[in-house]
Amino acid sequence: MVDNPEIHGLVIRTTGSWYNVLLPDGTVFPCRLRGNFRIRGSKQTNPVAVGDRVVFQILSDGTGFITEIEERHNCIIRRATKLSKQTHVIAANIDLMCIVATLGLPRTSTGFIDRLLVTAEAYHIPAVIVFNKCDLYDDELWTIHNEIKAIYEGAGYPVFEVSALTGQGVETIKELITGKVTLFTGHSGVGKSALLNAIDPSLHLKVGEISDWSLKGKHTTTFAEIFPINLNNSTTQQLNNSTFLIDTPGIKEFGMVDFTPEELSHFFPEMRSRLHDCHFANCTHCHEPGCAVKVAVEKGEISPERYQNYLNILDSIESDYPLRR
Repeated sequence: MVDNPEIHGLVIRTTGSWYNVLLPDGTVFPCRLRGNFRIRGSKQTNPVAVGDRVVFQILSDGTGFITEIEERHNCIIRRATKLSKQTHVIAANIDLMCIVATLGLPRTSTGFIDRLLVTAEAYHIPAVIVFNKCDLYDDELWTIHNEIKAIYEGAGYPVFEVSALTGQGVETIKELITGKVTLFTGHSGVGKSALLNAIDPSLHLKVGEISDWSLKGKHTTTFAEIFPINLNNSTTQQLNNSTFLIDTPGIKEFGMVDFTPEELSHFFPEMRSRLHDCHFANCTHCHEPGCAVKVAVEKGEISPERYQNYLNILDSIESDYPLRR
């Protein structure tokens, strides 16, 4: 028996076949998905993601039955596994991506950062880089940090330094995310959950440790979850509250999908501005003569490290798709 056929809400948590949906009054309903949604979009492991706006009906047992997924204005998608043709939607309807990184343990590579940035560019999501655990820096790490910061600020990306432990930089991040739906992502162990707890202590998210064996982070977040937060310290959870944080499971590798060799450079802003100067319209900036991007790298106008990361991503794309040039 259906009590209300037209209820709109926000998916705030996904746990396999169940979805927690937040209503405007703060009520949360556990919902299931209508079966034929699994057929549509069969290449995706999860047809519904946190951040989705959905329509559902309340059944007689008090649970919901999702009948419609409203149109997304964007989403972040990754390959489900390294060799899989399926994709996984991490989150939908995102205003900002915060890539949480560290230079300590586990150290975040620029290659990993660039894969996330390219995907954010492709789906029109503004991105920033937040280096956590800056309280652990010594002089050598500060030197490395400043070099990396110069690379990304030169490419047009804001870079922030924080310490979830001491509170350094947390107020700046609060100002940055106010009024936005912000996705926090990064490797396990970089301190995403600790940073979210520092932003809103009422979240009480579980914080993990670094594995003694691998020197990498242990997973503490199992499922993606979105938290409506109140930066004015109110404890009321409301859908019309405009500030949301999305916590995601730590990512070991970020598998990219649906990119072609010819379009990859469009998602590197410092390359994109020079594409019209290349001799060939479909230049991949790898071997072609008359390439404005390679000239800019030689002149130091484009970071050699970013360019090498571009070549590495290009190589992985070419391994998956036949070249069309």
